[in-house]
Formats: sequence, structure tokens, C-alpha cells
Amino acid sequence: MSSAQRSVGETPTPATETVALPEKSLMIRELRRAPILHLAGRRAGTINRVSHLFNTMKNAAILSRNPRTVLCAALLCSALVLTSAVAQNAVPPAATAPAAAPLPPPPPPMNIPKPGPTNDGPYAPQPILPGGIVIPLFPPGSPYLNMTNVQKAEVYGMDGSVPGRIASIVSIHNPSIEFHPGNGSLNTGAAIILAAGGGHNTLNVGSEGADFVPFFYNYGVNTIILRNRLRRDGYNPKTDEVWDALQAIKMVRAHAKEWRIDPKKIGIMGFSAGAELSAPAAILYDEFDKSNNVPENPLAPYSSRPDFVGIVYPGPSPFTRGASPPIPKDCPPAFITCAGWGDAGHAVWANEYFTAMLNAGVPNVEMHIYARGHHPGDRVGPDEPPSTGGLTDRGFISYGTWQYRFLDWFKDLGFLQKPGVETQAAKDVAANVNRPARGQRGGGRRGPRADAPGAPGPDAPAAPRGDTPPGTLK
Repeated sequence: MSSAQRSVGETPTPATETVALPEKSLMIRELRRAPILHLAGRRAGTINRVSHLFNTMKNAAILSRNPRTVLCAALLCSALVLTSAVAQNAVPPAATAPAAAPLPPPPPPMNIPKPGPTNDGPYAPQPILPGGIVIPLFPPGSPYLNMTNVQKAEVYGMDGSVPGRIASIVSIHNPSIEFHPGNGSLNTGAAIILAAGGGHNTLNVGSEGADFVPFFYNYGVNTIILRNRLRRDGYNPKTDEVWDALQAIKMVRAHAKEWRIDPKKIGIMGFSAGAELSAPAAILYDEFDKSNNVPENPLAPYSSRPDFVGIVYPGPSPFTRGASPPIPKDCPPAFITCAGWGDAGHAVWANEYFTAMLNAGVPNVEMHIYARGHHPGDRVGPDEPPSTGGLTDRGFISYGTWQYRFLDWFKDLGFLQKPGVETQAAKDVAANVNRPARGQRGGGRRGPRADAPGAPGPDAPAAPRGDTPPGTLK
């Protein structure tokens, strides 16, 4: 349209309208290339492309002189600059890296213990823990052994959750001890024989034997794991098993010098059915020694009297059902512990022993009955602490700390002193032996009633026993 043809007052069209369209088309084409720039941001040409696009957009915005176009161009320019900066620092795609090789599977558990071989001779017990010194309690051919079964191998019950851990043992026909020294730098000379429980049907040497070896090691206390015979294999708990315990005390005392043990610091700690060995050992040692005092017995010179006993959640005591065996005046001190309300039957047996010792005037007998807790293996409710034994914490209840109360008692009686130092326990036993009998002039400390359970009378008969030891160890 010519200028002559325009109507009067009509505003002429700006010249920029005729050039804005090509520039906008160019800007759109460049914007479509922005993703390509982002993906190729690691290339050297990224900065040049962004710069070219920026100049194109700037020129288009200036030429259009449209505020909206200027604002849009400014925002897009900022985004493109930021995108290019990030793209140049981008990590190469993972697809370009080679795939990592898979890890090999872990190796199987090593050095799993297993019973030893069998032959025509007596079975040779193997160590439960590395480094254990294993000695059979009786020589081959001893009348204490069942010669029909003595060559049979033991059977291990392995812990299902801990590879290589022996939880229990059965088929024990050649009873033995396994010695483990305490920390030599802290050696106290004390030795604890561990008699595990298991209801006389199995021997729980894991939680009530092997676990105590490293525990007592840290206090300089030597440990001995007892492998006694069991009722399930045809043996009598009141005779065969008790004889195993008494013979173990003799054996440890015979090797005291070699093992750096103080012969006056040897005791036995029994758990559940094992306490049915440690409790009788405290009162029947004299009879056992006399029965085995024969020239052909190399252990005859060594006493089977324990210097202390531990009675932990015990089975029936020697004083159950009104029994009243005589208590020797040199009866050793005892540490007794059990749960109360949750293990009432065993707590009653614990209290029977404590009451008998108290009535007999035996010094240094200590008992701890805990409000909370159960016997190992008992079924418990969802809100009750777990029914585990040995050193386990039992859900962090106080009962799980009984072993520290034992160490307190052990220290109080002088057993944690250096070897050769007379213990307070020995002093108190000697004083009790020398205490005049009741009724004598200057009788000293008042004794128990004559009719009290466990109180020895002036003419106390010999201990009633259903069986007597064979009388020879040849």
C-alpha cells in the first residue's frame, strides 16, 4: 500500500515487523536444539553453541521490541547458561563403564570340631576348645569304667546358629577333664571345675562350660571343663556322676604344680544337674578318699575335698525330702544362686542346701535368689525375660549379672590373691574345725538346734548311701 493510499490518521506499520519473523523462527530452531546441547555438554562446542543461541535470542528480542519476547528470551538465556555449566561437569554415563565382577561366595566354616576316632581301646576325648589339655579321669581297666562301652565315641550336639560351637555332648563313657589356664600375668592359682547341666540327659558344655573359659581367664582363674557320665547312657547320677566330680578334683590337685595352680584353691561349680555333683562333693569327699586309698592308685595321696563350691540354679540337693547326711566340720564355703518366683522348684533346692549349711555353722555360705528369671530352657511368656543359662544376660535383668556377685564373694574369701597366700576361706574353715563341740565348756559360738536339718549330732552315723565306690583305681 502506498503512502498516498493510507487513510488519514492511520499509524504506519513499524519496519521491524517485516524482519522479526525470520529471527523468531531461528530462535525456535535453536531452542529445539537445547536438549541436544545438554546431552552433549561434555563436548568442546557446547560453549560456542550457547553463545550463538544467546546472541540470536538477544537480537530477536531487540528487533521485536516486544516486552514479552524480551522477558522470555532473558529467562531462556539464564536457563541455557546454567544447563551448559552443569553439562560440562557431568559424569559420563554408567553404561560406558564395564560391569563390576560379582563377589565370590564366602568360604565355609573352618576347623569344625568333631569326635575322635574309635578303636578297640578306650575312646580318647577331644578338646572342646582349642588348646585344651584333655585327661581321662580313670585309667584303662578301672572298675569305675563300663568296659563294654568305654570304646564308644562321644556324640556332639552342635550349635545351629554358631558354626563350630559344641553346645552339648552325650555318649560319655570315658569321663575326662579339659584344662585351660587363666591369664598368666594375673594368675591367682585358683581353679574352677565346671560341671554342666542338662538334666542328666545331655551335658551342656557350651553355655555352662566353654563360655566360662575366656570369662575367668581375664581374672587369672584357671578353668577345667568336666565331662561326666550321664543317666541317659546308663549311669547313676548319685554315684557314677558324683564319683566323676570327686575324681576330677583329685586329678586337678595332682597336676597343680604343672598347671601353676594353688592346691588349696581348687573348687567345683555346678549348673542345674551339674549342681547335683558340686553339692554332694562338698560333703562326701572323705568317704571317696578312704575308698580309693589303695597303693596302686597314683591319686590316693591327693584329697578330693573342694576348697569351695558353686551351686547355680541347682537340681535336688543332698537334703531333699528330709534327708540329713552328716556335714563335715571342714565343709567348704558355698556360693548359691537361682531365680525365685520364675524357678521356684530349683529355688527351694537352693534354699535347702543354704539352710542345712547355716544350721551346721558352715562359714561363708552366700545365696542370691533373684526376683526375675527362669530356669534355662523353660517356656516363658512374651513379656518375660528369656530362659537362658550360663553367662547370658537374660534380657538385661539382674539375674544376668550373678557371675559378678560370685566374683565379689570369691574376692572376699581371698581366692583372687596370688598363689600361696592363705585365703580367708581357709582361715575360717580352720577356725570352725577347732571350734569346741556344743555342750563343751567354752563352746564359743552358739550352734544350731540338734533337730535342725543338716545339724551333725555328737554321734552322727555314717552317710547313708545306696552304693559305695568300687574302692580301687588300678
